[in-house]
Amino acid sequence: MSPEAAGAVGIVALLILFLIRVPVAFAMAFVGFVGLIYLSGTDAALAILSLDVFETFTSYPLSVIPMFILMGSFAHASGISQRLFSATYTWVGSLRGGLTMATVLACAGFAAICGSTAATAATMGKIALPEMKKYKYDDTLATGTVASAGTLGVLIPPSTVLIVYAILVQESIGKLFIAAIVPGIILSLLFVATVAILCARDPGLGPPGVATTWAAKLKATKGIIEALILFFLTIGGLTLGWFGPTQAGAVGAGALLIGLARRKLTWKNFVESGKDGLLTSCMVLFIIAGAVVFGHFMAVTTIPFQLADWVGDLPLHRMAVMVIIVLIYFAGGFFMDSMALIVVTIPIFFPIVQKLGFDPIWFGVMIVLISEMGVITPPVGVNVFVIKAIAPEIPLGQIFKGIFPFLYTIILLTVVVLFVPEIATFLPNLLMG
Repeated sequence: MSPEAAGAVGIVALLILFLIRVPVAFAMAFVGFVGLIYLSGTDAALAILSLDVFETFTSYPLSVIPMFILMGSFAHASGISQRLFSATYTWVGSLRGGLTMATVLACAGFAAICGSTAATAATMGKIALPEMKKYKYDDTLATGTVASAGTLGVLIPPSTVLIVYAILVQESIGKLFIAAIVPGIILSLLFVATVAILCARDPGLGPPGVATTWAAKLKATKGIIEALILFFLTIGGLTLGWFGPTQAGAVGAGALLIGLARRKLTWKNFVESGKDGLLTSCMVLFIIAGAVVFGHFMAVTTIPFQLADWVGDLPLHRMAVMVIIVLIYFAGGFFMDSMALIVVTIPIFFPIVQKLGFDPIWFGVMIVLISEMGVITPPVGVNVFVIKAIAPEIPLGQIFKGIFPFLYTIILLTVVVLFVPEIATFLPNLLMG
């Protein structure tokens, strides 16, 4: 069997393992290892496997991942998420659908100190869903909004997906973070607009809450100060060169000090936050290790490079090729977790992106936007299952139904960024050159 044929068999085997629910990290490592044995021999495969695993778990650049994950865990335990929701509800709660709008804005704020879709959806779901139930909000709108707004966790920096992408393609984490800010803000506002349109068409979906005075609104604004301080300290310090990505994450984990100062962080909360952060970090690092092994197998097959040459020679406009790649990512999101999708496909598609001359910073923002769709679309839809666990009385199909207006919104922004890449590139070019 030729190396190219072995690579094709490996890709099919990987997809089969995903479908039968083999953990992503082990599926990629297994296929990559067996493929390397076939192509290079047992001794070479063992040497590559041990070296890849060792280098992944001793990599200093990858230490940024547990730092930012820990930042989000401590922020939640410190009560920052609750204060964000209270502040946003005071501002917009009196509008039709105000609670859902407040949830979107609170998710955006928490995403700025978290970096995970599931964590953002779970955190805000626990806070917002009981409130929306109390005010008789439509269950489809309520659950669909929380699941969809949770996707902001991987777009608004710090984002674990952007960090992994940056490491895989050896790009600046700081530039990618800055590039995602404007699309993240735009998507948050589009989500709010989506809620407003839905509630204008059917006022029964989200009844208005109690009106608040300007004095109350200004007083409530204090609830977002801590999140803003953490965001500007980490992302601002990273942009200005005060410290590197890992140090930025460590500074952000200073959310621990906020919890201690407010007397919100008990010993039990501290242990649970550390445990959650550790479990999530290990999951991400194992996925990266598996992806590196699989990536080496794909490199030996030469499939990525041959594919890049073939696509580059096609009589198609480069934008037509990019549309095809976007559609492949969109389809893949139906069956694979966003992190897994990116680490599996980057070794295949990134050489094509480079050959066609696309900006890798812009491409990173693009695939994060597309991966956002994957965490809410069936059948994988991680965020939907997170919300189902929080609200078990609501049918799964009803939650999936609620995400579709927001899915169309993400698709709209993706198309706009696809054809107007400056939305993602102008800010990093302005601030970091």
